Amino acid sequence: MKKFLHINYFIIALVIVLSSTVRAQENVSKSSTQINFIENSWTEALKQAARQNKYIFVDAYATWCGPCKMLKATTFKNNKVADFYNDNFVNVAIDMEKGQGPALAAEWGLQAYPTMIIFTSKGKPVSGTVGYIRANDLIKFGRQALNK
Repeated sequence: MKKFLHINYFIIALVIVLSSTVRAQENVSKSSTQINFIENSWTEALKQAARQNKYIFVDAYATWCGPCKMLKATTFKNNKVADFYNDNFVNVAIDMEKGQGPALAAEWGLQAYPTMIIFTSKGKPVSGTVGYIRANDLIKFGRQALNK
C-alpha cells in the first residue's frame, strides 16, 4: 500500500511539473513577438499581398551586414513594430546575394544594406529607407507608406 501511495505522489508531482513547464513555454513564445517574414520569396510575397490586399514590406539584407543583423536582433523583435507590420503588411526578408536577390537588387537599384522598401500589392514601390532604423522610426516609415 505504501509503495502504491509513493507512486501516486510521484505521478501527481510529475504532472504538476510538466504542466508548469508547458505553461512557461507558452508564455515565452507569446512574449517573443517579432515580424513574421516570408524568407527569400518575392513571388510568394506578391501572391499573399494580392490575396490579402496588403502592401509588402521588404527587408533587403546581406548575411555579412552588421546593421542588418542589428535590425533582426532589435527593431524587428520590438512588440509594437511586430504587431504593426504583421497586421498591416505582407513581410518578406530577402538575402540580396542569393536566389532571387541579385536580380531584384539590380531591378530595384539597391546600393547598400539594409534597405527596406514598401511596395503595393502589385509590386509598385511606395517608399524606401536605407540603414539601421529604430523601432519608432520604422513604425513611422510604415504609417507614411500606408498614407500615400
